[in-house]
Amino acid sequence: MNAEQQYIELFARYEDMVCRHSTPVMNALRAEALADFTRLGFPKYKSEDYQHTDVAASFAPDYGININRVKIPVNPYDVFRCDVPNLSTALYFIVNDSYYEKEQPKGIFPEGVYIGGLKAFTELHPELAARYYGKAASSSQDGLIALNTMLTQDGFVVYVPKNVVVEKPIQLVNIFRSDVDTMANRRVLVILEEYAEAKLLVCDHSIDDVKFLSTEVIEIFAAEGAVFDYYDLEESSESTTRFTSLHVKQAAHSNVLVNGITLYNGLSRNNYYIDLNGEQAETTLCGMSILDKEQQVDMYSHITHAVPHCTSKELVKNVLDDRSQAAFSGRILVKQEAQKTQAYQTNRNLALTREARIFSKPQLEIYADDVKCSHGMTTGQLDENALFYMRSRGIPEAEARMLLSLAFTDDVIENVRLDILKDRLHKLVEKRFRGELAKCAGCRICN
Repeated sequence: MNAEQQYIELFARYEDMVCRHSTPVMNALRAEALADFTRLGFPKYKSEDYQHTDVAASFAPDYGININRVKIPVNPYDVFRCDVPNLSTALYFIVNDSYYEKEQPKGIFPEGVYIGGLKAFTELHPELAARYYGKAASSSQDGLIALNTMLTQDGFVVYVPKNVVVEKPIQLVNIFRSDVDTMANRRVLVILEEYAEAKLLVCDHSIDDVKFLSTEVIEIFAAEGAVFDYYDLEESSESTTRFTSLHVKQAAHSNVLVNGITLYNGLSRNNYYIDLNGEQAETTLCGMSILDKEQQVDMYSHITHAVPHCTSKELVKNVLDDRSQAAFSGRILVKQEAQKTQAYQTNRNLALTREARIFSKPQLEIYADDVKCSHGMTTGQLDENALFYMRSRGIPEAEARMLLSLAFTDDVIENVRLDILKDRLHKLVEKRFRGELAKCAGCRICN
């Protein structure tokens, strides 16, 4: 049996159970998603956009899936204190792929704001949910999105109505917890109406020493004048595999920042699709990974400028040690109507050993003639002159290498628009370079 067939048969056998523990809004997309997954299957290894990640091989093992929504015996508020110190976030949890609703922040957001579980949101606001759910991430073009849409039963929602500013940062902690190899299908839906503002920090953690596999689909809708920050901090385990697809739809004068940082992982494939559909829209996409051993990060991005006078900035950096591997494929599409576009793409890579492997493919596809666009890529090793200078000043070689690597990552972290989170990330990155696991300081499990 191939990897695809086992999931097709699984869904056919348990479709009633999947739907019974979900809602009509999510169930309405499952039949189409099944047809799309049957037609598309998993992305083909060695195809143009998946030259370095064998998706089917990751899904071939027999993972447990909690279709019957059995309660996981863990209270994350008791065992997992992951609040970034002094940031004072509103803290929420997803355990495997179920929203933890027993305890959650209350009464701290303006009227009309919804922050909580996807299942509950689709029950409370079915018409609003149906207007957005599955509309940015279409299953018709991607088998991974189709599989996620087939199997997702819950998730997380941030909804901010018109002219409302959510001052308090929101933090979502995804926890993997299981005694057996487990697969989770996670979904995040973010809806910001006109001139709304919010910030969301998502942290991924794996607790137990078993194999974990996740599909994650994030849909972000930023209406006219909306401002949104999305920070993704991955600190999982070497036995965790993650496939993420993030989709952003931006209207006029909106401003979206996406910053994804991998500090510890097994295998991660992160897809980013950003559409600038309104004039004067701005987007910033940052990515960074710090890898060693045989860890792997594969990043793909596609930014589309569909209208004039929009700006996009993309910065991706990777630091690789031992036999780790990173891949970056980024494409910026400027359509014929998108005059006065400004689009900049930069990929920088640092290889600390001869065995580390880096693959990079920056791309510009421009059909307008009045634009300012650039792209560039560099891959190299630490500056031997700088290293010699530091050692001549009495700094040990290991410390000098760590400091130079730390400086290399600085500009990605500087794009963070929360000063306290920025300071915390500097400390986490330094711990990572020192060989520590770099889990959040408040986590009782990690301490």
